[in-house]
Amino acid sequence: MRTPPSRARLPRVLLAASLVSGAGAITAAPAHAAVAARPAGPAAGAVAGIPFVEARAERAADGSHLITWASPAATVNVTAFTDPDATQGGSEVGSGPGNGQLTVPAGRLPAAARWYFRLTPDQGRPLIVAERSAGIETARNFRDVGGYRTTDGHWVRTGMVYRSNKLSSTTPADQQRMTDLGITLDVDLRNISERRDDPDRLPAGVRYQVADVADLTHGVKFHDPALMTLAEALLAGLLSGSSDLGQSIGYPFMVNFTGADRAYRDLLNATAANNGATVFHCSSGKDRTGWGTAVLLTILGVPRATVEADYLASNTYLGRDDAVQIAWLRAAFDEADDLYGSFDAYVKQGLELDDATIAALRAKLLTS
Repeated sequence: MRTPPSRARLPRVLLAASLVSGAGAITAAPAHAAVAARPAGPAAGAVAGIPFVEARAERAADGSHLITWASPAATVNVTAFTDPDATQGGSEVGSGPGNGQLTVPAGRLPAAARWYFRLTPDQGRPLIVAERSAGIETARNFRDVGGYRTTDGHWVRTGMVYRSNKLSSTTPADQQRMTDLGITLDVDLRNISERRDDPDRLPAGVRYQVADVADLTHGVKFHDPALMTLAEALLAGLLSGSSDLGQSIGYPFMVNFTGADRAYRDLLNATAANNGATVFHCSSGKDRTGWGTAVLLTILGVPRATVEADYLASNTYLGRDDAVQIAWLRAAFDEADDLYGSFDAYVKQGLELDDATIAALRAKLLTS
């Protein structure tokens, strides 16, 4: 761990360059394969009630759905619903063995904002899965944060939290889809100029909240000397072969800058308290949003490999193999370890999340 935190100041132009905006120029970068998050294998403390160790739903371009799963069950029945809790109606679409897959042909189900598939085993509790993309045409990186398995065998609920890129160009159809998804809160991580130039366009009934990761209204303060963080980030970026040193610098500063602490604390508190589904976003939905998602999933107990796969999926959704690099995300996790000794200590001491908020997040977002 570093020496006890001290505070330093940098010119605002350096802070603006350091805190990731997601709009920086990126040169050629190593290609990353499109990765769909694969839940962890069986854990010693797995939840006995939910036998699935892997499950997902994927929607093809023709409108068909492919549902796959793995479990110790003998048989699994699949039912389609239009609500994330799988309580309203339901249409039986088929069944299969404990380890299996099922294709729902295009046209088999009527048009809906989103289909949720309940997998019911012959023993144990059911699990609900859905296609990760929410289908917001003007926001390609708008996707569900749920559907991942934790190290202790819980699953992150689908249809509760979404991550996205900017929402300034949403069409009436997009806005209707957001309403149909049950979204009631939009948390904007962007800076003041981004919000001014590209304000969010939201449907009626969605509450808007700012959690500016680069907010300077409380001063420019850091937990550790900013020049030390800058030098270490530059060196790490050079050693990792980063194609964008601005990004390599920006990620550690999302942990070291106290304004970022306030933003992510506000995001997590708002998500825990919101009655309905939450969407949070920055400009490209990959850097500030990427770290916020990584923090949330890690708090919920999702394995680091799955967290990293979700982060890298921005390359697929944005149609660029260089949108993000895993070294950037790891630099933020390393900064949390350097400053606080562990990720849990970062959550408690840096973000200042209390036990009640952490418990509320887990109660709301994890299957029981």
